[in-house]
Amino acid sequence: MKTTHSLMLSVTAVCLLMCPVMLQAASLEPIDSAGVQVQQQQQNGINYLSGGIGLDESKAIQQTTGYNLHMTFSVGTGNEYIPDVDVVISKAPGQTVFNLSQAGPLVYVQLPPGKYTVTATRDGVTRHDTADIGSGAARNLVFHWNDNS
Repeated sequence: MKTTHSLMLSVTAVCLLMCPVMLQAASLEPIDSAGVQVQQQQQNGINYLSGGIGLDESKAIQQTTGYNLHMTFSVGTGNEYIPDVDVVISKAPGQTVFNLSQAGPLVYVQLPPGKYTVTATRDGVTRHDTADIGSGAARNLVFHWNDNS
């Protein structure tokens, strides 16, 4: 009985050590890739992804590479993902390089190096941010609205 009990403790210890690794690996895979409807699109020579409705789709977008501007749109105290955001990316005042309607909740864009102003509008409420795009890591912008905006 002691041998069985020791063996069970050893198996449990190994499982506890491996579970975080297995959970992390599981989070890298879409749960149901058949349910993912996101495809790369292009506008003015700029590649982008827009979507993230549901867990599978948001994971699929977050796992993509090659996009140097990542935008996330959320609302409320729970930071819930929201779609239907209008996005305008400008290189200089009046020089729009990218314009997307009803986007999100995740938008990933591949921009040429430079400094950009990003404007995100939801239900008439506008948020602004800047992104200095270079050859380094992707720039992450989070646009958040209150529940009542």
